[in-house]
Amino acid sequence: MRINGVEIEDTFAEAFEMWGARLIITAHNERWALTAAQAATGFATSIIGCGCEAGTNDLPADERTPDGRPGVAALFFTTSRQNMEAQLLQRVGQGVMTSPTSACYNGLDAGDTIKVGGKLRFFGDGFQSSKLLDGRRLWRVPVMDGEFVVEENFGVSKAVGGGNFFIMAEDLEAALAAAEAAVTAMRAVPGVIMPFPGGIVRSGSKVSSRYKGQHVSSNTPYCPTIRPLVESALPDGVEAVLEIVIDGLEEEAVGEAMRVGVGASCLPGVVRITAGNYGGSLGRYQFHLRDLVDA
Repeated sequence: MRINGVEIEDTFAEAFEMWGARLIITAHNERWALTAAQAATGFATSIIGCGCEAGTNDLPADERTPDGRPGVAALFFTTSRQNMEAQLLQRVGQGVMTSPTSACYNGLDAGDTIKVGGKLRFFGDGFQSSKLLDGRRLWRVPVMDGEFVVEENFGVSKAVGGGNFFIMAEDLEAALAAAEAAVTAMRAVPGVIMPFPGGIVRSGSKVSSRYKGQHVSSNTPYCPTIRPLVESALPDGVEAVLEIVIDGLEEEAVGEAMRVGVGASCLPGVVRITAGNYGGSLGRYQFHLRDLVDA
């Protein structure tokens, strides 16, 4: 199968179960809403070393923020419900509450919840107060520019992490142009993030290492500079590979993001699109590239 001359390999991306949360962060204007969201989602590229994976989404045009102010959605993914509570307490407390004019609300309708504002309220040193908004309990915490409003509980639900595809190209310029085009297209899909810098991974990993205590290492079969030294997975003419990793609140959202991303990345200079999997042993979700493209 080829798209614009680019081979779509007959393989699948293997993804795994995570826990997801969606926060709506608002502020006096769009600049400060995004600033607070970026602070809260910083250093969250990979669950391997960051504690969570996180990123931002633009709000759909028909979604109104709880306080009517400009806002942005921030998505968080962790390996357990308990880890999510710990991560949100730290990230909302240090990244959102500290940002001028910010407020933070639950953006996910889920049956399971964790307490965030209900614990951050103690920063108010006894001067915090609560109110109900459409049945939702909010806490008003006094801060030096007025008050920080934060919802007491945030919804969490089972989610999908680790959707991916690899872009193999003739050179770095072609790989980067294709990856940037893919990420731009994928950002329009609601409920997904690409957690790595700019949505793109240059240091993909494998789950093994020759060093004791090192559980992951560089994905050597896809590294062009050591092609003669390893069992390479690179076809002739490929000199650069970039990976895109996708996390989503729902399986369908990850599949849709991969579909539009693969299509957008089939540009001149790209040789092949493939994906990373472990033969079905890592996770229960499989996203077959050719099936997605056919869809």
